[in-house]
Amino acid sequence: MLNTGLLKFLTQPAAGVALLAAVNVAVPSASLAQGQPVLPTTQITPLTQITPITPTRQSPTTQTSPSVQIDTNYSLGGGDRIRVNVFEVPDYTGDYQIPPGGAINLPLIGSVPVLGLTTEQASDEIARRYSRFLKRPIISINLLSPRPINVFVAGEVTRPGAYTLSLSGGAGENPGVQYPTVLAALTTAQGTLGSADMTQVQLRRKVGRGPEQVVTLNLEELVQTGRLNQDITLRDGDTIVVPTATTFDLARARNLSAANFAASPNTPRTVAIVGEVNRPGSYLVSTGSTEGGSAATGTSQPTGSGLPTITRAIQLAGGITPQANVRSIILRRPTRSGSEQTVDINLWQLLESGDVNQDLIVQDGDTIFIPTATEINPAEATQLATTTLSPGRIQVGVVGEVKRPGPVEIQPNSSLNQALLAAGGFNDARASRGVVDLVRLNPNGSVTKRQVKVDFSQGINEETNPILRNNDVVLVSRSGIAKTSDTLSTISGPLGTIINVLRFFVGF
Repeated sequence: MLNTGLLKFLTQPAAGVALLAAVNVAVPSASLAQGQPVLPTTQITPLTQITPITPTRQSPTTQTSPSVQIDTNYSLGGGDRIRVNVFEVPDYTGDYQIPPGGAINLPLIGSVPVLGLTTEQASDEIARRYSRFLKRPIISINLLSPRPINVFVAGEVTRPGAYTLSLSGGAGENPGVQYPTVLAALTTAQGTLGSADMTQVQLRRKVGRGPEQVVTLNLEELVQTGRLNQDITLRDGDTIVVPTATTFDLARARNLSAANFAASPNTPRTVAIVGEVNRPGSYLVSTGSTEGGSAATGTSQPTGSGLPTITRAIQLAGGITPQANVRSIILRRPTRSGSEQTVDINLWQLLESGDVNQDLIVQDGDTIFIPTATEINPAEATQLATTTLSPGRIQVGVVGEVKRPGPVEIQPNSSLNQALLAAGGFNDARASRGVVDLVRLNPNGSVTKRQVKVDFSQGINEETNPILRNNDVVLVSRSGIAKTSDTLSTISGPLGTIINVLRFFVGF
């Protein structure tokens, strides 16, 4: 039963305008619960001439199209719980859960589709339909409980895919509810990868029944300047795309790896390391300190913060060989787009000037290639031996005519002369001092053997005093005199036995 007194009251122009103005001031919008500007929620029929002024919120613009703005209004959808208020008609007022189809069933007017509409647009549509039965229907809609936010995160993140994000700070009719932001979505996807371009992150949003809006966010600027307008609140159905960087800057990559939306460094990652390391292969690189020589001082101490970096991967692979070219290390990184990034690393800058940007944090799937040096500087080789890039000790075999034959532990980048001295030196009476054999097991599985002319007066050089590798074998042969003596001893052995037997029988 309609309130006839109300209808008569509303037919008076002055009274109707006063009442509508009062209602617009008193009824808060559902946008307040979203942290948006307050919008008038009470709607009127097109017959009135009152047009409320809606304040707008400035949204961040794209770098390519400064005029593009993202719509921040909340669109109704399946799962939202709303209250439809029909002023002065309590029988028509009620709470509704919007079904997946997006249409609610209201008294008198039946099914009303509200999917993709804002609360204001839905109020207008309901008021328009009630205007067939009510003189000047006053309709307001309040969002009691918003649906979960379902978004899709794609591109250079650890785990691309669809995610359901929870609202925080309130529930039900609590106006303090906070909606998740772009950074929250990236964190839920376990962070951005080092291959990402954080200056061109795209947010795609389907606005009601209109076209899709796309805005580009510069999250690197957010890290550098703290401009929070780059971190937009999300709406149900949003898509976030993190593109692949076309260029790579080591300093920028290190700064972004420390951001809270970057992939956690505590997550182990599988990395392949090949080339001039003692144990090429695939390794699980994780955080934690590693004992070894300090690059700066040559002393033994834990290495820095223990981040999963290139140097940690090298340590797991047994350290570099003496033939390693640390100036031209190549890191190959697969991307989510199917391409591959190639990053040039110069670890000599890390050792010489402390450029920590060269010690890049690795990510899952990286391949580190350490090339062979075309020329070895003895002074640099000695310096490298005292750093964490080299193993603490290597083992070589020194066999044959030395005083203490067997396995010998020496410092990395030690020379053949140092290995001979570590084995006690030549056996004075039996060793061939001029030439020794150097046997080497190569990374490809082959074995090489070459003769080296020994000269203890020479420094490190490839001809007479080469640098040894792990598992090398040095063979010191017998001298000519020792060979002859050993032959006579072998021959005289049986003859001496016969003579002794004859002496026994003659004497007997």
